[in-house]
Amino acid sequence: MRLVKGDDKKIKQVSGQVKRTLLTDGTLSDGGLVMCKAGKHYVSARQLQENLGVCPVCGYHTHLSPRERIAITVDEGSFTEWDAHLTTGDPLQFPAYHAMIQKATETSGSREAVTTGLARIDGEEVVIGVMDNGFLLGTMGTVVGEKITRAIEEAAVRKRPIVLFTASGGARMQEGIFSLMQMAKTSAAMEVHHRAGLLSIVVLTDPTYGGVTASFGMLGDITLAECGARIGFAGPRVIRQTIKEDLPEGFQEAEFIEAHGFCDRTVQRAGLRPLLGRLLRLHKRGADGQ
Repeated sequence: MRLVKGDDKKIKQVSGQVKRTLLTDGTLSDGGLVMCKAGKHYVSARQLQENLGVCPVCGYHTHLSPRERIAITVDEGSFTEWDAHLTTGDPLQFPAYHAMIQKATETSGSREAVTTGLARIDGEEVVIGVMDNGFLLGTMGTVVGEKITRAIEEAAVRKRPIVLFTASGGARMQEGIFSLMQMAKTSAAMEVHHRAGLLSIVVLTDPTYGGVTASFGMLGDITLAECGARIGFAGPRVIRQTIKEDLPEGFQEAEFIEAHGFCDRTVQRAGLRPLLGRLLRLHKRGADGQ
């Protein structure tokens, strides 16, 4: 059954405009429609917003910007951003890289592929980092690695837990070896935080691949994953072409990852904030010897 009458092409154009304002603009009309990426059906933009960006029909978890993710995760008004002034250079003078950065900034509204800072979740103070898949697929270059490293190290200095949301295609190829070095740097920072006896929680969101999975993404004390998130190193198409075999159903999806021991729990988006609050409180009581 058609939900609306008219030209499908025009509907898709309008739905794309509505989707970009999701959770950041309270002026959406009740008649706004968004096409679900997974089910290819239309849903009410208002319903999608009220459901935290989860499709009310099929349960697909849409991608969130850092601002949207922070808004639904931390206590209202508690977030203070760090290192917002850091921007990417061009160490290898890679062709068209500056233009790509400029376009990514304009389309995503972010200056880089991660946002870090200090916040509270259910009253507990934490350092938080949220990656932005909308900025060059969330790839990790020198600035992303630096911001994540600074956040983890500052959490160790302040003796605070850290919560990191991953969403990345891996290392940023335009920065070559400088990008790959961020894997070692962020991993070393996680070890410093761990040796300080502090809690680290990583939340794997769709998609998390490559150098992020192979570094800090799998080094948290507790590893959670959003339902349906795709998680791995190389993608399934590359693996299939390499081994010349079919892959199991649901391969690299969060539920498959949990079943094979690579994350502690798969969580619905609506359940993430209360679960994070409980984990933070339990850790605090344990650290205080209660």
